[in-house]
Amino acid sequence: MKKIISLLFLLGLISSTKAQQDSQFTQYLFNGIHINPAYAGYKEDIYVQSFYRSQWAGIKGAPKSFSLAADGAFNDGNVGLGLMVSNDQLGAQTYLTAYANYAYRIRIDDDEDSQLAFGIAAGMMQLGLDGNKLEGYRPGDGLIPVGSQSNTVPDARFGVYYANKKYFAGFSATNMLAKYMARKNTEDMMVPVPQPHFYFTAGALFPLNEDVQLKPVILFKDDTKGPSSLDINAFLLLKETVWIGGFYRNSFDLYKKDYQKSTLSKQNAIGAILEVFATDNLRIGYSYDYSLNKLRDYNYGSHEISVGFYINRNTGSRDRQLRCYKF
Repeated sequence: MKKIISLLFLLGLISSTKAQQDSQFTQYLFNGIHINPAYAGYKEDIYVQSFYRSQWAGIKGAPKSFSLAADGAFNDGNVGLGLMVSNDQLGAQTYLTAYANYAYRIRIDDDEDSQLAFGIAAGMMQLGLDGNKLEGYRPGDGLIPVGSQSNTVPDARFGVYYANKKYFAGFSATNMLAKYMARKNTEDMMVPVPQPHFYFTAGALFPLNEDVQLKPVILFKDDTKGPSSLDINAFLLLKETVWIGGFYRNSFDLYKKDYQKSTLSKQNAIGAILEVFATDNLRIGYSYDYSLNKLRDYNYGSHEISVGFYINRNTGSRDRQLRCYKF
């Protein structure tokens, strides 16, 4: 049964829209550069972070994602620069990307606690599909490509990000060029091409007492081709050392999409997230997602691990931690 579900999922992905979703990362909360280039340099230290996610464990061909990002602040904190490389695998499909990020930050109030950043990322996508890993219903099935196909296209991302001591909000758009650049040389290819995605995220940090702070966060995502989704997150920061919290993810109809089935489940997943400062400079995180839709009967959940490291520059350790704990 698991093999059948996997095959149907892959064939549906390839034959319906030739589109691909952005990789799903639960721990975007701890490094916004993964969805918004305007976040580059926000932590003001040079920060290197990696993610590994195994989604829907137990299903053959389930998504696996890896991402490595490094960013820092320059020109007295007014400019953020970053690099990000990611690799996704979904059955026979592969998706390798690399982006250079640039953000310019404007300090709004007199004490410079409020900052408004504008960001852009430019890079390349290498899209691939290995027909040898797919099985058709009959010999010569036209939905299955012969051998491997690949295509490399340029791409760009855009974003804006506002933050002060207590609140933050950001809007970003990804995959803004790939869809259009790929049209010139993929007419006869089955390689899925990512569609534009739009993100809005916002959150705050509320002190409850000297040792505990509360951080609620929301993330809205839409790709124009599938259901809109909303993540609702809540965390507690304990003694400025441990983040612990949970999230609920669901989908909803923001606007009418004629090609979208009305019978799709609105509930997506719930999960828990833990992040610890193992040392002053080392952050380690783990999250677990549990599916709430019918897919829950065929997988063992999704697992995600993150490791982040600060390279100290001009700020003190204490100030750095307090700032980075927030967002």
